[in-house]
Amino acid sequence: MHRTYSMRNNRAPTAQQIATPPPPPSSTKTGRFFGKGSLSHNLRRSAAGSFGPEMSRKLAQLVKMEKNVMRSIELVSSERREVAKQLSLWGEDCDDDVSDVTDKLGVLIYEIGELEDQFIDRYDQYRVTLKSVRNIEASVQPSRERKQKITDSIAQLKYKDPNSPKIVVLEQELVRAEAESLVAEAQLSNITREKLKAAFAYQFDALREHSEKLALIANYGLSLLDLIDDQPVTPGETRAAYDGYESSKQIIIDCENALANWTFESAAVKPTLSMTEKFDLEDGAAEAAEEEWADKEVLAE
Repeated sequence: MHRTYSMRNNRAPTAQQIATPPPPPSSTKTGRFFGKGSLSHNLRRSAAGSFGPEMSRKLAQLVKMEKNVMRSIELVSSERREVAKQLSLWGEDCDDDVSDVTDKLGVLIYEIGELEDQFIDRYDQYRVTLKSVRNIEASVQPSRERKQKITDSIAQLKYKDPNSPKIVVLEQELVRAEAESLVAEAQLSNITREKLKAAFAYQFDALREHSEKLALIANYGLSLLDLIDDQPVTPGETRAAYDGYESSKQIIIDCENALANWTFESAAVKPTLSMTEKFDLEDGAAEAAEEEWADKEVLAE
């Protein structure tokens, strides 16, 4: 693109990247055997739900579906950057104000594509964390199967040969198998809770950063549109000469600075929980009731 100012060349780390170093590139960006598209998506999802330990199949399918989501975002990111280039190319032959603004809009849209590419890497942290739960589920499956197999063998022997000495041996093995299974199940329960919270914390943090930066870009994009003279002219009338080059450049610089300085601490959207307020009100009402009851008791005395 013919840009007066670029937000991508020799870029310094942003404030958020300094506070929290970015994750490694997503594993979805390399090693593609089936390529892109809905067919490959369906093949991966179906395969994940059909193979492997039965206990981990549902989560394995979810992990594969998330991989499809990430590859779709990657495709959008790539197309977005191509759109940005085409917008600048189209506007190059227009009037001065339209040419300058479309060029700067191309910079902003290209930046959205870059943010989407970074979002994929952060989103992959969520997916990889879910994979660790899937692996634990797969490791617990053999202990369950072993315990069930021993239980079935004992039942079969008691039916065929109630006095068989093997029953005692198998019952001892069953005790050990149950102990191993209890340990594995407890580990699975603990890790599932820990990793589930960590995984979705990664996802929601990625969404927060991506959404707020998109909102910043959108606002600066609206400011660029104000530089276009959209007053109708009569045939033969000449518009005033465009003098917004410095303004458009400064808008891009301000946008870059806003993106570079963004951190979670400076986030504009702060969640509020109505249930917390409800509990506070209920606590206050309870305290008031207790005080009223105490006052009545004092008067009664």
